[in-house]
Amino acid sequence: MRPAMKPLKPLDEALADLLAQARPLPCTDTVTTFDADGRVLAQSCVSALQVPPQDNSSMDGYAVRCADVAAAGVVLPLSQRIPAGSAGDPLLPGTAARIFTGAPVPAGADAILMQEDCEALAAADGLGSVRINAVPQAGQWIRSAGEDITRGAVVLSAGTRLTPAELGLAASIGLHQLQVARRPRVALFSTGDELVMPGEVPPEQMRPGAIYNSNRFFLRAMLLRLGCEVTDFGIVPDRRDATIDALRQASSAHDLILTSGGVSVGEEDHIKPAVETLGTLDLWQIAMKPGKPFAYGQIPREGGAAHFMGLPGNPVSSFLTFALLVRPFVLRLQGVQDVAPQAVAVRADFHWPKADKRREFLRVRLNAAGGLDLFSNQSSGVLTSAAWGDGVVDNPAGQTIAPGDTVQFIAFSELLG
Repeated sequence: MRPAMKPLKPLDEALADLLAQARPLPCTDTVTTFDADGRVLAQSCVSALQVPPQDNSSMDGYAVRCADVAAAGVVLPLSQRIPAGSAGDPLLPGTAARIFTGAPVPAGADAILMQEDCEALAAADGLGSVRINAVPQAGQWIRSAGEDITRGAVVLSAGTRLTPAELGLAASIGLHQLQVARRPRVALFSTGDELVMPGEVPPEQMRPGAIYNSNRFFLRAMLLRLGCEVTDFGIVPDRRDATIDALRQASSAHDLILTSGGVSVGEEDHIKPAVETLGTLDLWQIAMKPGKPFAYGQIPREGGAAHFMGLPGNPVSSFLTFALLVRPFVLRLQGVQDVAPQAVAVRADFHWPKADKRREFLRVRLNAAGGLDLFSNQSSGVLTSAAWGDGVVDNPAGQTIAPGDTVQFIAFSELLG
């Protein structure tokens, strides 16, 4: 009698179990702010100054005292000229100052008038004068000191994954170096005697049953986007001894070993017994479609253990299990706390009449009308669906979809970087 099948593991439960094992990596790196794009802050950034450091003009124009401009048409003599990067003198009553964007507002001035609202009047000597053609309001076109950042504020918190805007923010408070999490070291290899690398055999000479190894390419790219250092171990033959040797070598110097294929229970699937020979392994059947088979384990090494994750071999299954399980795990290793992709409500412009017992991730594309179109073939082997689509619909188990229904859409931009 065959043993009873274990119940399928809910995706959220599987992710929670994984994240419980993802302790932030020891040690940190110090990098220049120029080189920190995509890295994860290991130490919060605290501002030692306020930004802007003093009240400054947000326009090219004229600094005035509102009390001196009771009505449009007033002519005021210019007492000074203040370009950005210089400090003016206190503004004398009954005068105006020519001022430029970013320049400090002189003491005594309480408004800036855009140059478009003024008329410069030449003079035989001196700075001349200006006719004011609008009545100013106190505070207009003045950026207040500290309105962006106050002294002592935490500008960027530890665990923040840095983007170009955040690099600029760090630079704005004078930080030329940042303390960041160490890059995860990941060993990547594929299993399967049917796999052939592009460039090794031309299409017309492919042997029967052989396929090109597409998974290796997108998995490596996704790991690099997450800031990992990737060692590519290539294709491991479908032999237990070869699989054990590859795992033993990979575990010695890597934080994570990632494989695709070979995580089922067939006679040629050697990942499970090979990992169990060296360490521990849980083989999960996850209630998601595509992407049911998934493996997690650990291989002991000196000073700790290497994490192991085995993805299914079908390309879309491998692609989505990486996006939904491996990606959050790798981010958590770097100290990122908020690792959940953001879903948004979007109108479905398609029909999905057959509900599945598993949670489905349907490849879709946004259309010009603001709705979602469905790729015609949702098979786990059709990688075209991922290249064509903008993201996936996260469809609960047992749920059908009719045109006009509101569905939960996760953009690939949330899943791939």
